[in-house]
Amino acid sequence: MNKIALILLMTFVGTIANAQPRDPIPLWPKGAPGALGTTDHDSPTITPHFANPAKATGASIVVCPGGGYGGLADHEGSHYALWLNENGITAFVLKYRLGSHGYRHPRMLEDVSRAVRAVRANAGKWKLDPNRIGVMGSSAGGHLASTLLTHFDAGNPQAEDPIDRESSRPNLGILCYPVITMGEFTHAGSRRNLLGDHPSAELLELLSNEKQVTKETPPTFLFHTWADQAVPVENTLQFAGAMRSHGVPFSLHIYPKGRHGIGLGSGQWDPAHRHPWVTECALWLQEQGFAAGTDSPAP
Repeated sequence: MNKIALILLMTFVGTIANAQPRDPIPLWPKGAPGALGTTDHDSPTITPHFANPAKATGASIVVCPGGGYGGLADHEGSHYALWLNENGITAFVLKYRLGSHGYRHPRMLEDVSRAVRAVRANAGKWKLDPNRIGVMGSSAGGHLASTLLTHFDAGNPQAEDPIDRESSRPNLGILCYPVITMGEFTHAGSRRNLLGDHPSAELLELLSNEKQVTKETPPTFLFHTWADQAVPVENTLQFAGAMRSHGVPFSLHIYPKGRHGIGLGSGQWDPAHRHPWVTECALWLQEQGFAAGTDSPAP
């Protein structure tokens, strides 16, 4: 291992030591709306990974792991959180309800919306900026993140629960080989787990998020691989095209090779052997005022 790679690895190990996850926080301590039971599967949570105070920028990102709406992939959850910590960003890994446990839309959207509201409501306590909260997702988690990017709301100022008064709009998004559409290029398993076997045409339209982009959609980083055999690259291309047509800034990266579910790359825990998207995204996060090294707020 050369000297630069060794320094990077030591920095990463130091990040892990200073960013141990806290206990999961229930999003609805008294029970989630529409809960089918009281098991762990019925209780959505966020697990905080706080950035090292010496490097923390005050920005935060809610991370939605992939898994086809049937499971939650840890390498697209806690691994991403530790990488965000490296860049001075606090991460909250979302455990959302799943189709494999009997849940359907809108429960997943309720969970991610509540997560962003909860972070915003607790920003002062957690020393975070309520105007620098992002959402990140991979595969089906990318569909959930893109759903929030296109279906957020301003909150209910009359709500008894102070969390429900907060806006669910993220200030930016990161979509990694995401499922976007419920149409021709969808991932069939994700669609079935999210919407059931016989969804209506109206529901398919509503959750085809390339059709729901507006000028209010937050700036977004997108990456995909041309070789992805599970979720076609058209998902990302269609979302980027919709953002372009509505004048929303985005950063688009399409790589020729790479399997679906690549995460941080073949060197998940070795910063010297990660996929190029990781570097490109970190630079973009700096431009947005989220990552260490910049002071300007996100747009």
